[in-house]
Amino acid sequence: MAFPVDLHRCRTLGLAGTAFLAAGGETAGALSVRDLVAPDSGQAALGLVGVYFGVVLLIAAWALLGTVLRRPEPPTPRALVTVLAVWAAPLLLAPPLFSRDVYSYLAQGAMVDAHMDVYTHGPAQLGGPLADEVAPVWRHTATPYGPVFLAVASALSALTHGEIPAGLLGLRLVALLGVALMAAALPRLARHSGADPAAALWLGALNPLVLLHLVAGAHNDALMLGLLGVGLVAACGRWPVLAAVLVTLAALVKAPAVLGLPAIVALRGHHGTAKAALTTAAVALATTVAATALTGTGYGWIGALKTPVSPHNWSPTSVLGRGTGTLLRNLGSGLAPLAPTLWHAAGLAATALVVLFIWLRLRPGPLYALGLSLAAVAVLGPAIRPWYALWGLFLIAAAAPAGPVRRRVAAVSAVLALGVLPGGGPPDVEQVVLAVSGGVLAMVVLWQAHQAAQAPALGRTA
Repeated sequence: MAFPVDLHRCRTLGLAGTAFLAAGGETAGALSVRDLVAPDSGQAALGLVGVYFGVVLLIAAWALLGTVLRRPEPPTPRALVTVLAVWAAPLLLAPPLFSRDVYSYLAQGAMVDAHMDVYTHGPAQLGGPLADEVAPVWRHTATPYGPVFLAVASALSALTHGEIPAGLLGLRLVALLGVALMAAALPRLARHSGADPAAALWLGALNPLVLLHLVAGAHNDALMLGLLGVGLVAACGRWPVLAAVLVTLAALVKAPAVLGLPAIVALRGHHGTAKAALTTAAVALATTVAATALTGTGYGWIGALKTPVSPHNWSPTSVLGRGTGTLLRNLGSGLAPLAPTLWHAAGLAATALVVLFIWLRLRPGPLYALGLSLAAVAVLGPAIRPWYALWGLFLIAAAAPAGPVRRRVAAVSAVLALGVLPGGGPPDVEQVVLAVSGGVLAMVVLWQAHQAAQAPALGRTA
């Protein structure tokens, strides 16, 4: 007999998962320097086990919810949004999880507020407690983010007077706003594409990667995707100018969203492609000039797009660059230092070719093409993180036809959700063992619950 599953049980199981995540994060998360717990302490070990126990419970709840959606009377989109709010609630006041990027955001906002050039200097130039919170690899690195996000971070810095706890809460609320915009946009984009709105919400908003990295990690990708989503909703309606403004603002948070501008043209192409392209380009240019002038950060963000990636990044081009460089060094070649740069350039060229192939040869619907294009950018770019998968996943969830693509994307999401430690740093063997232990413990608990649910039915049959 199957495990009894309904919306209430899925909501409760997911809530238990995020509650364990929040509790474990109190000792194993990306804590402030003054609150850090020694990695080899019992508290940190217990926290790490608790976080991965919660992650597996959350993944299980999400997967079971997917089976509920396939029933004759699936939950409504409104009910799914309620589930999302319930699952996200324990993470609101939790410490940052799975990344220390949020501290970089705070430091960069403080730099802008202090009229420092964040496109020339890293947070080390700021000094003080905020700079100490930034991961060492990024302290001397200029920001790659656009002026819109820096304006948000600067406003939060001024509002919170540099207080770290208040700043963390403010950035998490900004991320929650982005997730709310994503959840609002997904059903509308799905209807436009002929997809199931509830399935789109399940894959694109209730996805564990959204909760782990956009909510718990408070990444600015949430704001980028939220603005991109509502901009595309406007493009599907009768507001092409508003659409171009919103998508441009999304790109001025993080650059990949600029691919949304050709999607606007494609969505409005029935009114004349040339006219739609000229209007979209003009509005995007005007929005860029106005936003850059209002924020006062200048155009350094264009050059900052070349901000280097971390030396241990696991993107395919970075791995190939390191491997080729090592081989050339062993052969005594002086070309070894050039290998990473050449591979990154090859990755960018490959990305351009793949995007052109998607739009010109495959020719899926504009929203689906945009999702596939953003997925290609994430995979073939010089840097890759689990939350980068959400760039393409968001629109694939909205526009992909029912079938194997959705199942594969869901499977990849579940795997990626297990790929980062809650402290955001590189793992060691002991931490991996603890994380696996927490996940196995959750699986044992789920199996025992399954067996307990079967027992009464077996008794009645006997």
